Amino acid sequence: MTHMQQRPYERALATEPAADGRPAEVVVLTNRNGMRISIADTGATWLSCELPLADGMRDVVCGVADSAGFARQTAYFGATVGRFANRIAGGGFTLNGQFYPLACNEGTTCLHGGTDNFSHRRWQIRRRSADSVTFSLQSPDGDQGFPGNLSAEVTYQLTPENEVRLTYRTQTDKACPVSLTNHAYFNLAGENSGVKVTEGEMQIRADKRLGLNADNLPDGTLCPVAGTVFDLRARRPLSQGFMSEAAQQQAKGFDHAFVPDPALCDGKQTVAAYWSPAGDVCLEVATTMPCIQLYTGNYLGGQPGKHGDYQDYAGMALETQYFPDGPNYPHWPDAVRGISAAGECDSIPVCVLDSGSQR
Repeated sequence: MTHMQQRPYERALATEPAADGRPAEVVVLTNRNGMRISIADTGATWLSCELPLADGMRDVVCGVADSAGFARQTAYFGATVGRFANRIAGGGFTLNGQFYPLACNEGTTCLHGGTDNFSHRRWQIRRRSADSVTFSLQSPDGDQGFPGNLSAEVTYQLTPENEVRLTYRTQTDKACPVSLTNHAYFNLAGENSGVKVTEGEMQIRADKRLGLNADNLPDGTLCPVAGTVFDLRARRPLSQGFMSEAAQQQAKGFDHAFVPDPALCDGKQTVAAYWSPAGDVCLEVATTMPCIQLYTGNYLGGQPGKHGDYQDYAGMALETQYFPDGPNYPHWPDAVRGISAAGECDSIPVCVLDSGSQR
């Protein structure tokens, strides 16, 4: 990629030193429709997603302007997080009779894998082509307190159908919680539009969500969404009833894990969809993971962006993952807890961007 082809933030990241003293390597993928995405090897981070629309190219993924912003931001913009996405409470977890204390970075909670989680690491580029790139990472036994040597890969693929497919492949030599996800923030009106994501419309095909305690940690219950502000089973404005219930007020918006029917989680059917306020762009999400965390950017205010600091609700994350704090709830089914046995564990979360939908 030449400097002429790079966007200013890509050029900055590719020339300024990152935390390890080396600049990032930025990979650009394009398709025949003119859609363009870029990814950096630092954190295997999704930097941008540009859609060719009637009014020009529109970047719908939030991100930073330079390496200083990358170091300063705490929102995990576009990063690949792990070993375990979301939260593990209580300072660690017990597995096979042994307690594993973790490198907690939110009080006694381990968020997104710990103090030095995968979003801070430099991933290696294993394979690349015009429409896909694969990054790999080796995590040693005891990394952030997690057991086992872990090999991880994530592949970004941009298809002719305007799909961005994220495929994760992991292997560990000891039983261990493993739940990787991408933390991209979307604003379909444009990441620099100033439009709040709550002005768009949402649908999540889930009858239940995980219950939370006063610390916004899972309490082990599954709560029906019917008759509550969390009922997103039919397309509706996110602003409808927003902040009207205590369970949402304590999080300052949506920051909740929705649990679809497992039959929907086949990597093909749409589990969640979000429409821009103008209705000219639709984001559809399909996944093989058992839940999806909707976070409406409730605390994005002051985070560095590509064109200045963002405001609260400037971007929305849809994180496909195993159940948050799953390792600490042995009564939950193994299929949702995220415990990987020694051997291989494959999952295929898929993000599908439809750049002209009026559905």
